[in-house]
Amino acid sequence: MNTRRVVLSIAAMGAIGIGALAVPALAGAGSFSPGSPGPGGGMGPGLGMGSGYGGRMGMGAANGTGLCPAFAGAAQGTVTPAQQSTLQAMAEEEKLAGDLYREFATKYPAVVFDRIGAAEDQHLAAVRGMLDRYGLSDPTAGRPAGQFATASVQATYDRLLAQGLTDQTAALAVGRQVEQAGIASLQRAAAGLDAPDVSLVYQHLLAASQHHLATFTAWPAR
Repeated sequence: MNTRRVVLSIAAMGAIGIGALAVPALAGAGSFSPGSPGPGGGMGPGLGMGSGYGGRMGMGAANGTGLCPAFAGAAQGTVTPAQQSTLQAMAEEEKLAGDLYREFATKYPAVVFDRIGAAEDQHLAAVRGMLDRYGLSDPTAGRPAGQFATASVQATYDRLLAQGLTDQTAALAVGRQVEQAGIASLQRAAAGLDAPDVSLVYQHLLAASQHHLATFTAWPAR
């Protein structure tokens, strides 16, 4: 795949795809149904790439495969109306993940929530860079934590937050749900793209979700 010259530095992170193709999953079907971690080191047993924090389970510098975008220049391809909607929904998805993890970080001692929550901010910045590059509106602009433009996303956030506030074990399970849904959604979103820059962002987000899923799975419950 021709990725050209998108400037992306690796640091830490994860994503859940809730674009047009992922709405059923958010609504409670598929991988989001209830019941279901660069230089510096990795999360858990050798997981992750990035730079920056120490902690349990061999956490190195950052966690996951994060994005610190410095986007310049024009769009590198074309995106269909459906792909535009998916890209916009990805912004809400990244915000949802980050908002959830930060809420859990205020309640539980597991550093994983704070670190992966910070990673989601990097992902949101990367997606916003693509929205700007392709002249698309950002549905997360001006929205405070826990508030979303799309009703189904709001309902999903509320449901997962309530589930995760039960105890730390439940919060870790929510993290796994979010990352599992992200992996499936990003794989669908990347299919058929004729925009190398967007494809590259999705590739990094997918790798990050895989790292985050492994981290939430390996993290000891309390």
